[in-house]
Amino acid sequence: MSTRARFTAVGLLLSGLAAFAACASDDTATRSFESVETPEAAAPLPPTDFKGDANVPDAAEAGFETCASAAVEAKREKLPVDIIWVVDNSSSMAPAVAEVQAGLNAFANVVGTKGLDFRVVLLSLRGTAPIPIGVKWRYPVCVPPPLGGVDGAGDPNCANTALFTHAAVDIQSTQPLEQILGTLDQTQGYTSGNARGGEPWAQALRANATKSIVIVTDDNSRFPGVSFEGFPGGDNPYTGGLVLPAGILHPSRGGAWLGYVLSGIYGWGTTVDPSIRCTFPDNSKPTASGSEYTALVLKTGGVRAKICDGSAAWGPFFDDVATAVVKTARVACELDIPVAEAGTVDPARVNVRVTDGVKPPLSVPRVTGEPACAGLDGWYYDAPTSPTKVILCPRSCEGAQSHGGTKLPKVEILFGCATLVR
Repeated sequence: MSTRARFTAVGLLLSGLAAFAACASDDTATRSFESVETPEAAAPLPPTDFKGDANVPDAAEAGFETCASAAVEAKREKLPVDIIWVVDNSSSMAPAVAEVQAGLNAFANVVGTKGLDFRVVLLSLRGTAPIPIGVKWRYPVCVPPPLGGVDGAGDPNCANTALFTHAAVDIQSTQPLEQILGTLDQTQGYTSGNARGGEPWAQALRANATKSIVIVTDDNSRFPGVSFEGFPGGDNPYTGGLVLPAGILHPSRGGAWLGYVLSGIYGWGTTVDPSIRCTFPDNSKPTASGSEYTALVLKTGGVRAKICDGSAAWGPFFDDVATAVVKTARVACELDIPVAEAGTVDPARVNVRVTDGVKPPLSVPRVTGEPACAGLDGWYYDAPTSPTKVILCPRSCEGAQSHGGTKLPKVEILFGCATLVR
């Protein structure tokens, strides 16, 4: 063999030994990564706009999945549910008013059997007989026991109970969305004694409750659905002298109505064209198709029925609303850390994965605390040392709620890999 050939062979041998050493080193590093006892450097920082798995390099994500020794679904507490029924008191609504009055107890019973902590609020005139207002007759509602109250003699008296608040409001055919906002905050023109005002009812709502709104009308809202959600507050654009507060999803409300659901029984006629009205058995039609309500029903994942179908529509509608209330009930985002298979938890080797039941699971990074959430995905511990809870940032909390999917939302706590951090 020539001298040049010998040098070439030696070079190849040395290259092979170097590669073997590198592999051995990599294997040792991998074993150290999987050992809880062996300290290691924190996982590399994702980009500042980290939004979950999409920003984790494929190789890093693959390693994350490979080293995860256990994924335990966190138990989540269902939050309370506040259900606000808003019933149009126009004379044309007399049959619908009677159906609400007759069916609200059965509705509450269905919701109650699902194990939810619920309350019902009703916005509509209170009474047992038509009320003349000006030249028109208005049709009130009186909810009987057990949801509604009784007097000292045990007779129904349309009163409130622990589970039920009836705020007397004369709901105008085209103004339910405005009256919800105005009476909620008791702004100018919407207090008791005003034509469009009514009794306070904000005190009946719970801060951490899911909000479900149910509209009953044969007309459309003159106030757009987008304004109902995002109005900045100010003069009513349709009627002088009235002041509306901020919309229910305006930032000034602090997320109190986040995840709300709107359902309704109104004048829609087809799923193809929201402007088409349904037809009553006598071939007449409701005043409007309720296109603004359709937009909100579809946006929020609510349910709807056709008011033209009369009494046949109400039983299924009550059931569908109850099912929607249960399905869309929000769940807590402050979670006890479950017990790992190994029995002990290394806080530096905990990761969180969330799904709303529709989108693929999303691994979210740990942040230092609530201020560090900064509107992005993330989670943090309740205590920096010896933590007992994982708390989701608001954006990740919303991503772990039901959004109408066939599967339930889920939060998984993963043990074994170095924590992804932002």
